[in-house]
Amino acid sequence: MRLAVLSDIHANLAALDAVCADLPEVDQVWVLGDIVGYGPQPNEVIGRLQELGAMAVTGNHDGAAIGTVDASWFNPDAAAAVRWTATVLDARSTAYLAALPEVRTDGELTAVHGSPRQPIWEYITDAGIAADNLDAFATRHCLYGHTHLPLIYRADGSRMTVVPATTADAIALDLRRTLMNPGSVGQPRDGNPDASYLLLDIEAGRAEFRRVRYDIALTQRLMREVSLPPWLIERLALGR
Repeated sequence: MRLAVLSDIHANLAALDAVCADLPEVDQVWVLGDIVGYGPQPNEVIGRLQELGAMAVTGNHDGAAIGTVDASWFNPDAAAAVRWTATVLDARSTAYLAALPEVRTDGELTAVHGSPRQPIWEYITDAGIAADNLDAFATRHCLYGHTHLPLIYRADGSRMTVVPATTADAIALDLRRTLMNPGSVGQPRDGNPDASYLLLDIEAGRAEFRRVRYDIALTQRLMREVSLPPWLIERLALGR
């Protein structure tokens, strides 16, 4: 099965549409949460994912937008964006977000937003945290998001090694366990503003990171029109 793995779209329809246009033929699209928040088009993004038949899990921004996750931990800009999002979500979108699971498992894959041991909130930011999560999932591979940074952690015994998210060549997968982050579609934070996603073929043992340019100025204009916080608008062009 060939999968497209997306995460942290954050209501950025222009970025999502650019990724969809770049997609080769895949069997399924998996989405690792934070579908909404930060960006200007939450209902439109959810509608597009429904058209794709995407298999998704929930993220902290998704829950905060519908009141099932405590947003008091959010920074002021994130909190302002999620309050705005809550006012514009329609009934269909609210029902969609409410139905998303925290964890999805299928064959060799587990999917979460944050981490397998804390699916909503934990950030996997280094090899130590990645190693501490190995006992929290039973499959060979775990897909996660939340950090907005594309990366693979590969198990070496009880330790984890980092496999950089190069777009030059596909990354060979073997029997070793991994935690894989596709990066962010809608708000990359690795210094590259292009939308990031992952193509994954477990049977062939291949993982391929892809980057796609999109109309950042369009998303920024739509954000200004609804008075979203200036830093959220500016950071899109910076990739951080």
